[in-house]
Amino acid sequence: MGIARSGERLEKFVFEKAEMGVPFRITLFAESEQIAKDAADAGFARVEALNRIFSDYEDDSELTLLSRTSGTGRALKVSDELWIVLARAQVLAARTDGAFDVTCGPLTALWRNARRKHELPSPERIAEMTSRVGWKKMRLDEKARTVELLAPDMRLDVGSIAKGFACDEALKVVCAKGCPRAMVAGSGDISAGDPPPGRKGWHIEVVGLDLDPPAVAPAAVVIEIANAAIATSGDRNQRLDANGQRLSHILDPRTGQPLTDHALVSVVAPDGLTAGISTACSVIGPQKALKLATEWHAAIRIQRAPDGKAEITESPDWAALVAK
Repeated sequence: MGIARSGERLEKFVFEKAEMGVPFRITLFAESEQIAKDAADAGFARVEALNRIFSDYEDDSELTLLSRTSGTGRALKVSDELWIVLARAQVLAARTDGAFDVTCGPLTALWRNARRKHELPSPERIAEMTSRVGWKKMRLDEKARTVELLAPDMRLDVGSIAKGFACDEALKVVCAKGCPRAMVAGSGDISAGDPPPGRKGWHIEVVGLDLDPPAVAPAAVVIEIANAAIATSGDRNQRLDANGQRLSHILDPRTGQPLTDHALVSVVAPDGLTAGISTACSVIGPQKALKLATEWHAAIRIQRAPDGKAEITESPDWAALVAK
């Protein structure tokens, strides 16, 4: 139990539901179970609605329908939500010279199938899929709010930033339902609202690398955030082990190849959409990532073991987030 500012007693509630292909968890403080449930249900409903926009699995999602127009010369008017995500993606793509690119769908599908079959794709297939990728092949018209995919056989994949945006949107709904002391987590993306009663922030564990032996791995750290978001990208849970190499599910869209440096990149930012730069930061390397994080008003912790030996790079403002 906790005491709210107005004197009412608040109780902690936790709700979980599978959304966007991952477990989503809403943790909140409310005066009653019914208030908590209503708020959480509304939050999950918002995520479900966004999945119908952003999914690259669903045949009738807005993203899939947009992908099908590639190379047809048609500019499609898109929803406000899809516009926000694609517009941000293009800014990030330009800033990273294409190291972040939501037109990487053909490569994502190719390597997803490789992980499922435990079989490397041929160089020819990688080259073919890479030829379909390129952020400059997607044209956005800000005035008309339309998107045109200029080349044939393009396929969009916004998973790297849409999940953080979905956490933001779900949190807004939960807060609007009278539960501002809430946190929404979708796999490696977390958006936090006002802190729990009597605390300065939400405590979130940032795990370390899974090295062998475990003794050489960096220890997990616990950070404390409120009215902010964190996203973590890396190969801890999704990868392909082949030919003695550990191949991440994170790809460099410019080469069509997975990352091999065994990394975890955690970014704390004002919102989940911004924290989604963690994927881009994984691709561009520690020094460029530090610069990008500073430009986007974010704190960053980069854990890497390119040769099996752990190395940690942190922005100067990361230490202030660590829970005392």
